[in-house]
Amino acid sequence: METQQSQPILLVDDDSDLRESLALLLVLKGYEVITASDGREALQTLHGGPRPCLIVLDLMMPEMDGFQFRRAQLEDPALAMIPVVLCSGHPTAPHVAEQLGALACFEKPFDVQLLLSVVASQARTAAGQST
Repeated sequence: METQQSQPILLVDDDSDLRESLALLLVLKGYEVITASDGREALQTLHGGPRPCLIVLDLMMPEMDGFQFRRAQLEDPALAMIPVVLCSGHPTAPHVAEQLGALACFEKPFDVQLLLSVVASQARTAAGQST
């Protein structure tokens, strides 16, 4: 494990199996992970906890979906600069990712190794900015 990351990664997905599996994988790779089951819970987490270096976001969720979450995030100056990676089965996810200013977009089922490379890159960038 060669992470030098101080900021956590926030995983936001209503599929508990996927969320927990991905969180476990990231923890095993040396990352600190925070999870949320929908956009509302994610916003509460962001307002009450440490700032993540990256948000991995699903689009289709109950309560507050990924579209609503991202709009709320961008409207909040304290949260707007946190990069987002979309991981969604939504048919227009790549187009939506561009509209919402996402760092990357992975369509479910996605290649975990590609996601891990984006996470690693963003964690290195965040670590470099905090030093």
